Amino acid sequence: MAVEVILPKWGLTMEEGMVSEWRKQEGDAVAEDEIIADVETDKITNELPAPASGIIARILVAAGETVEVGTVLAVIAADEAEAARIQSGS
Repeated sequence: MAVEVILPKWGLTMEEGMVSEWRKQEGDAVAEDEIIADVETDKITNELPAPASGIIARILVAAGETVEVGTVLAVIAADEAEAARIQSGS
């Protein structure tokens, strides 16, 4: 089952963040809690861990893009077959 990677709220005043770098790309395998991206806020840069193990099926927010807290940044698929379905849009 696919898991959404959501921009968390790291501080009381945080409203948005910018994905400064994706450390993993579509098709890469990841382990739960492995750092997959760096996100800049108005105060600091945070490391974004994977919420689950699997394969990065789709990155929805490009590096350099600023989005609101709660935005889905990427989708992690459980296996290669599911990743292929997500990437093909099925």
